[in-house]
Amino acid sequence: MRLAEKSQSNAKTFQRVLHCGKNLRDAKTELARLSKRTAKDNQAKALRTVDEILNEVDLYGDKALVKYTERFDGFRPEPLIVPEEELVQAWAKTPQPLQEALQLAHSRIKDFHQRQLPKDFLVEGIHGETIGRRWRPIEKAGIYIPGGRAAYPSTVLMNAIPAQVAGVKSLKMVSPAGKDGQINSVVLAAAHLAGVKQVFRIGGAQAIGALAFGTETIQKVDVISGPGNLYVTLAKKLVYGKVGIDSLAGPSEVLVIADNSAKAEYVAADLLAQAEHDPLAASILITTNSQLVEAVQSQIRLQLSNHPRADTCLASLNNWGLIIVCEDLESCALLSDEFAPEHLELLVKDPHRLLKRINNAGAIFIGKWSPEAIGDYLAGPNHTLPTSGTARFSSALGVETFMRNTSLIEFNKSAFEMTEKAVRELAKSEGLYSHSESIKIRNSS
Repeated sequence: MRLAEKSQSNAKTFQRVLHCGKNLRDAKTELARLSKRTAKDNQAKALRTVDEILNEVDLYGDKALVKYTERFDGFRPEPLIVPEEELVQAWAKTPQPLQEALQLAHSRIKDFHQRQLPKDFLVEGIHGETIGRRWRPIEKAGIYIPGGRAAYPSTVLMNAIPAQVAGVKSLKMVSPAGKDGQINSVVLAAAHLAGVKQVFRIGGAQAIGALAFGTETIQKVDVISGPGNLYVTLAKKLVYGKVGIDSLAGPSEVLVIADNSAKAEYVAADLLAQAEHDPLAASILITTNSQLVEAVQSQIRLQLSNHPRADTCLASLNNWGLIIVCEDLESCALLSDEFAPEHLELLVKDPHRLLKRINNAGAIFIGKWSPEAIGDYLAGPNHTLPTSGTARFSSALGVETFMRNTSLIEFNKSAFEMTEKAVRELAKSEGLYSHSESIKIRNSS
């Protein structure tokens, strides 16, 4: 073993290991700390920067996009749009095994999201009223695909496919290019496969501003989806209300519940699969098996040997990794629901029994043959999931993200007469005179 490899194998992994009895207070406190992980020290400054960028994009359009792309990405984005033939060429030069993998992912993701399409309904009441709800797609959507050091063709599919299934007519994609002005070829290939026609070589807050406000080249959209860095997330937060957004994604996370049936090498691999994303990613193990603690840490040290992203993994595990040992699976489930993880793995003997106890999670991976990486790429359900505890009240990106519903209300005279007295009483209780009069005038005509 080379010295570089040995240093990783001897490196500390999890700094925090908690052994809980019946008192889960310390574990809950630590999980609360993890749910708030973010680069808070930089947020105030970043917010001012993002606000300035958005204002300039709103005022100066393409000129501002060129300015900030040159400043932050090191190239002049002319033209802003990627010619459609480049998307075709990118697909053509993609190796066949990768083409087949992308096609399999596309097929499975599309099939799953087609099952999500909501249905209109109309209900006829006994007094002659008809009420219902009608769904329609938004007209224009924009998807943000991270770039720079990493390439995420899977994120293209996960954002573009539900928009296409919803029936969005105009779909625009923005993604930062490298210093050569080129977007990753596999990302462009995935865009071609997903049917995206308009791709723009811009990223960061300025790209969100372009989608929200519109420029000379980029038409404004109705909804923006897709993950990004702190600046992208803050930009989405600031433009929300002018456009719809999917969510405000925080750093990624996985929580694994394991008992004595779990294999340490599986648990370690799945924790590392999360840790390699980002130094702010959180990898959490909650187990009833105290012997798994050292076994997993040993496996992590072994698997980090010669790992291409070892530094990122160690930064994540050292700062945001956590192991909790509980007396029983009931306690494990309680703590999991408290944290409301983005990804939850159930590596236990009877996962379906434990599944009934779980309420809060973005996605649940059931059993040892369902690692989180399956969901990242091609299981079918969307991999854009609520983070930082927001799974308590929000859900995965889906077809409905790109749709809106309208209520339908039709009363005939009989239904009106059966309800008008109650409406007037309610209006009177709220002091809304004309509400009451709008009923009264019809009753007296």
